[in-house]
Amino acid sequence: MKTPLTTLVLRLQTVAWAERRQRPTLGEMPVRPAWLTAALVSAVPLAAAALLLAARPAAADSAPKASADSHGPAKAAAEPAIKPAAAATGKAASKVTDHAAAPTASTASGHAAADAPSSAKPPKGATPRQDPLDVLRDRLAARLGATPTPVPDATAARAVQVSSKATGEFHVPASALALAARAPRSAAHAAPAVPSGHGGAGAAGATTGHGDHGHAAWSYGGADGPERWGALKPEFNLCAKGQRQSPIDIRDGYAVELEPVVFDYRPSRFKVVNSGHSLQADLEPGNRLEISGRSFELVQFHFHNPAEERVNGRGFAMSAHLVHKDSQGRLAVVTVLFERGPAHPTVQTVWNHLPLDLGTPEHGRTDLNPADLLPSDRRYFTYMGSLTTPPCTEGVQWVVLKQPATLSQLQYDFFARLYPMNARPVQAAAGRIIKQSQ
Repeated sequence: MKTPLTTLVLRLQTVAWAERRQRPTLGEMPVRPAWLTAALVSAVPLAAAALLLAARPAAADSAPKASADSHGPAKAAAEPAIKPAAAATGKAASKVTDHAAAPTASTASGHAAADAPSSAKPPKGATPRQDPLDVLRDRLAARLGATPTPVPDATAARAVQVSSKATGEFHVPASALALAARAPRSAAHAAPAVPSGHGGAGAAGATTGHGDHGHAAWSYGGADGPERWGALKPEFNLCAKGQRQSPIDIRDGYAVELEPVVFDYRPSRFKVVNSGHSLQADLEPGNRLEISGRSFELVQFHFHNPAEERVNGRGFAMSAHLVHKDSQGRLAVVTVLFERGPAHPTVQTVWNHLPLDLGTPEHGRTDLNPADLLPSDRRYFTYMGSLTTPPCTEGVQWVVLKQPATLSQLQYDFFARLYPMNARPVQAAAGRIIKQSQ
């Protein structure tokens, strides 16, 4: 027979189960009045406690005192005189109490702790039992690093107070924090590295090979200096094992009547890049060179301190390498040697466009004619060699102009402050044929 109190408990049980089975996600959680939330959270355990107190006198007349057991009810053998109605009522109370404490499933106390008789005395030294809902909220607060504080309204459920430097303090329901704690955390993304290169790209975006391989991949000194280039990457293998490497000390060239190099250069738009290995000027298409019956497009030029090439053992203050590429991808590099003397106007134009950031181009404010970089005497040495930077690709035709150009001490000091040394050591000539203009 159902009493009004039993009917209330069963209805509250149904509401509690519906809440648990249809619990929305954090993003879909509806807004519910505070008084209704307080009633749902508080009424179930209060009603269960009242039901236990109502059932206690009926059992006390005929049953001995039960021993306290923190993990479950007293043994069935100690309660032979409980009336069937009281037993049924007690079973219902136990079930309702279990549902009321269901949110505490992760606690160590277990569901049956709520069924222990209220008259049982806890063992000496035992900690007074907390409300299961309080235990859950405190553990959630500890896990999320928040401070659990009671809301001032005594009829409202407890909330977890979270402090944020951006938004100040606010209150979040403990159930919402529990759902948020299970959400995966997104990974942070690294910012991309600054691009660099000791070379340039053609119209199709392909590098010339003299060579855009990342300024962090190799250097001119230390553990990743020229002696170690060949071991840094498999594609740098020729730097250590190549047989026709550059630069070389140009000696004992065969003096012959070499056809003049045709420099078909013109004023062009340009941009200057501090690649991390040198200062480099990239030029728009339209500047060409013809040698040995082949035509090459000028892609870029850059500088070395000191000059990488030697001529009969003589070194030079600096050099410029003008890198050309033909339609089949073959390379030709023209070297202009520099010694100290009067200032060079074209060199100064490049210096004036020094970028503020590594790898970020500074676009020219005027046109630049690469022909102004060349000396008036166009006689030259020529031989087959390689790129002087990784990957040290071989099969490059070198054209080294015999007459040095000049730059001022101030111009030299400007570059030396950026790159005190960015020259590969001289490589073995290994019996290569060197030809020179008469």
